[in-house]
Amino acid sequence: MRRGDRLKQTNPKAQLVWNMLQLLLGSLIVALSFNLFLVPNGIASGGVSGISILVQELTGIMPALTQWALNIPLFIAGLLLLGKKFGAKTLLGTVVLPLFVLLTAHMPAPTDNPILAAIYGGIGVGLGLGLVFRGGGSTGGLDLAAQILHRYTGLPYSLAVVCFDGCVIIAAGIIFSPEVSLYALIALFVTSKTIDFVQNGLQLSKVAFIISERTEEVAEAILHDLDRGLTRLDGHGGYTGAGRTVLMVVVGQNEVPKLKQLVRAIDSGAFVIISNTAEVLGQGFKLES
Repeated sequence: MRRGDRLKQTNPKAQLVWNMLQLLLGSLIVALSFNLFLVPNGIASGGVSGISILVQELTGIMPALTQWALNIPLFIAGLLLLGKKFGAKTLLGTVVLPLFVLLTAHMPAPTDNPILAAIYGGIGVGLGLGLVFRGGGSTGGLDLAAQILHRYTGLPYSLAVVCFDGCVIIAAGIIFSPEVSLYALIALFVTSKTIDFVQNGLQLSKVAFIISERTEEVAEAILHDLDRGLTRLDGHGGYTGAGRTVLMVVVGQNEVPKLKQLVRAIDSGAFVIISNTAEVLGQGFKLES
C-alpha cells in the first residue's frame, strides 16, 4: 500500500498535507524542468508556460510574470463561469508554479542540445504535473480556458486542449523556427507519456474475456490454480442467439501466459480475448489514492 493510501485511511488532515506536499513538489519539478531545459532552448510546448517563452523572446518579459498575468485572470474566469469546484489547491498551483519559475530562473542549463532538452524537459514537466494531479491539484493555465470553451461551445475538452497547445506550437514555429516547433511536439508527447506513467505506473494489467464450452472447469482453474477472482457475464451468440456465459478476469501482465495455458489445457477451442487495461483498483491490485 502506498503512503498516500495509508494516510487517507488514517487521517484526512494528514492526507490533505500529503496532497499539498505533492502539489508543491510537483510544481517545483515543473519549474526546474522549464528553466533548465525548455526556456534556454526556446521549446514552447503548449500551455501558458509555452506562451511565456514566446513573450520573453518577443519582449524580454520574464516567464514567471507572464504566467501570473495569464493564470490568475484565467482562474478568476473559471471561478465565475464554471463555479467554485477548483478549490484552494488549484489556486495554490496557479500562484506557486510561477513563483518557483521565478526563483529558479537563473539556474544554468545543463545542455544546449534541443533534442535532449525536449526529452528531459518533457520528462521533468510530466513528472511534476503527474505529482500535482496525484495531489488532486492543477496548475491552471490553458486547461481552464479549455474547460470554459468546452462548457460554452460544446467543443470536446480534449480537442480544445489540442487546439490551444497547437496554436502555441505553431506560434513557436513562426517566432523561432519550424524546427523548434518539432522539438516542442517531442516535449509535449514525452510529457503526456510521463504523466500517464506517474498516474498508472508500470504495472499494466490485462483483462481477459473467455468463452468456452467448459465454462465451469475453466472458472475453477482460474479461481484455484491462478488464484484470481472472476466475473460471469451473460452473453448471446450473434448468429445462433444461444445464451453463453462469458468469464471476465483481470490478471497481471506476468500471469497472462499461465492463464492461456490453463484455458488451452481445459478447452483448446475456447475463444479468448485479452486486452490492456490502464488501471485496476480493488483487492489484489491497487488501492485508490
